[in-house]
Amino acid sequence: MNATILRNLLAGLLLVGGSLALNSCGSGKDTRNKMLVSVRDQRMLLVRDGKPVKSYAISTSKFGLGSEPGSNRTPLGRMEVARKIGDGQPKGMVFKSRRPTGEVLRPNAPGRDPIVSRILWLNGTDWHNKNTFRRLIYIHGTPEEWRLGRPASYGCIRMGMRDVVDLYDRVGEGAEVRIFRGSLVQTPEGRAYVQKRRGDARSRGLVSVR
Repeated sequence: MNATILRNLLAGLLLVGGSLALNSCGSGKDTRNKMLVSVRDQRMLLVRDGKPVKSYAISTSKFGLGSEPGSNRTPLGRMEVARKIGDGQPKGMVFKSRRPTGEVLRPNAPGRDPIVSRILWLNGTDWHNKNTFRRLIYIHGTPEEWRLGRPASYGCIRMGMRDVVDLYDRVGEGAEVRIFRGSLVQTPEGRAYVQKRRGDARSRGLVSVR
């Protein structure tokens, strides 16, 4: 083997090794953000670095809770954002099979109930919800914003058109999602959020904590 071939071979090995190192150590997984989804409250709390950031009205499944295939139920437990879909699309963009159709809806468009604005595709990390990704369970926008605050979906977590864009811009792939039956105030982050809102409300002469 002459010197030129040997140098090219070594250069190729170094390039491959560097690429593998980047892929294994620089995955960019979002470990700062967590979404707590309360079925009882029909609300989501975004938490960053252990501190509550923002609360959103949501809708879980009108068919109840569970991970059975074909049940249209919302799974419980720990999950993560596996894929984010919708970068740069306008608020209200309709998606079909996770592709933008070009149609843009306004909130509460009569007679319409497609997936809109943004999609955060979830992957289950507990043994009982491992099929979440295959079941096509998303956090996504809905035009039926008047239904938010009560169960209304077919298994996914629905959000308002503007809210889902806001959440999408705040979290990355790998961010944790935890869906549970109880109230947000049963979690330390939820209690901290309520206390913060009460303090803000008192300072403004208001009483709302949501």
